[in-house]
Amino acid sequence: MPTVHALRNEIRVSVGRYERQESTGFTKEALQAICEAVDYEPDGGRPSKEQMRAGILWRVGKLDDPDPDGAPRQFRKAELEAIAEALRDDESEASV
Repeated sequence: MPTVHALRNEIRVSVGRYERQESTGFTKEALQAICEAVDYEPDGGRPSKEQMRAGILWRVGKLDDPDPDGAPRQFRKAELEAIAEALRDDESEASV
């Protein structure tokens, strides 16, 4: 079972970002790359981290709507697993 740190790094690599040695949350730039990878386009020119997290979770089926008030401050392990799985599915569909 992968750790939270390993899941974050898998997601980072999947969206063209760099792995991190230390266990840290996603930067705003990494969240933007994840949004693009899961086909979520936030409203407005400069979305907040909360808005991007909510949109990502909505696109992977972990939230009923992309309302930032319903999004956690950090992704939980189950949410990271869902995001990683969605990105794996996208990669396998792209290679077919």
